[in-house]
Amino acid sequence: MPAAMSATAESRTLDWGRTGYADAWRRQEDLVALRNTGGIGDTLVLTEHEPVYTLGVRKDAARNLLWDDAELKRRGIEMHVTNRGGDITFHGPGQIVGYPIVNLGPRKDLHAYLRFLEQVLINSVGTFGLVADRNPGKTGIWLGPRKIAALGVAVKKWTTFHGFALNVNTDLAPFRGIIPCGIAAADGTVTSMQAELGQPVDLDGVKRVVASEFWRRLPEFFRET
Repeated sequence: MPAAMSATAESRTLDWGRTGYADAWRRQEDLVALRNTGGIGDTLVLTEHEPVYTLGVRKDAARNLLWDDAELKRRGIEMHVTNRGGDITFHGPGQIVGYPIVNLGPRKDLHAYLRFLEQVLINSVGTFGLVADRNPGKTGIWLGPRKIAALGVAVKKWTTFHGFALNVNTDLAPFRGIIPCGIAAADGTVTSMQAELGQPVDLDGVKRVVASEFWRRLPEFFRET
């Protein structure tokens, strides 16, 4: 059963509900500025986005968009170029997007931070009976050849933003309009918790588990040097 968040975790976790991507990005920037001036402590934002493709800073990421503008308009999918790491991915309803606003000053190691986020998600889906793992050479978490969560982060003055996207009850059809995260069809595909478990999953329950696991493991991340 999903674990309840502690009072401390709840106070540091913001659930924005359903958001447009541009608005959420602007609000992240505001939080990063506050974190860098000491106005807030480390914070975890959870949200769902309206349907959107986002492009990371990886070279030639735009080549992995397969649908044209007319098809995007017909399907109601926006497109945004971002300043996060990574390639192209899809965000939409039924997907938990996490934006940790965390100052990495005590441990300036982005690779270790990405591995930390992966472990949070591996442990979280494991609570629901899914055995996920890393895929050597690829960021994110996987169930065999099926990717269930994507990561892409950025930092400003060593405060993180952007983050991760976990497919819970996500409509997977829009992933056919891209080569998600640049993954060739021969190397894998995309899945969701719903697809793996054969039934919809309580989104709020997954949010509670992810937040609880994030805050439980964050002190360990800073202790591991």
